[in-house]
Amino acid sequence: MFQSIINLFFPKSCSGCDALLLTNEKVICSICRHNIPLTNHHLSIENEAFRKFYGRIPVEHASAFLYFHKKGIVQKLIHNLKYKGHEEVGTLLGEWYTEDLKEIISSLKTDEIIPVPLHPKKYRERGYNQVTTFGKSLAEKLELNYNETILFRKVYSKTQSKKNLLGRTEGIETIFDVHFTEKDHNKHFVIIDDVITTGATLEACGRALLKIPGAKISIICIAMAQS
Repeated sequence: MFQSIINLFFPKSCSGCDALLLTNEKVICSICRHNIPLTNHHLSIENEAFRKFYGRIPVEHASAFLYFHKKGIVQKLIHNLKYKGHEEVGTLLGEWYTEDLKEIISSLKTDEIIPVPLHPKKYRERGYNQVTTFGKSLAEKLELNYNETILFRKVYSKTQSKKNLLGRTEGIETIFDVHFTEKDHNKHFVIIDDVITTGATLEACGRALLKIPGAKISIICIAMAQS
């Protein structure tokens, strides 16, 4: 009853379209949930996300949950997650995607989920890493360790979305590095991020993690930009 009163004066809106949520709806309305563009990458080993890294870096698995289109539902979701503090979006999408990934992750024998890190200055500006709730949701449901300390960003850089293609890839291989000990050897790391665009950031993170002896990497993202 108390919650109903709160909702009456402070109604919750859909993170995908801003429509008011009904009593039985959570974070995203039923219409957006029905229309959200799924990639179904989990149904094909050599999907388009996996092919993005051909000849660039060895990955055991790569996939994204949703397609990212300009002015679409997913862009709105990512914007609310990344810039508006709606971290519950990441939690919900992680819970959804877990259902598709359970068998794959089990067969790959993965060990830890690693978020693409923010530079400390960027973290202070934003107050949180936008992929944290997505990653922790995956880690909890898939029974993996969530490790946000092994991979770190050495260089502060401008928001990727405001750069052109050249700007996104120039010098990025020097941005990331790893802190590791012998206990990290021979692990299979799952790198997570919000959106796959050029793949340059994820490639750079992968190269840093592959400095660890015996390391393997996979990549899982919320969305993938589709032209």
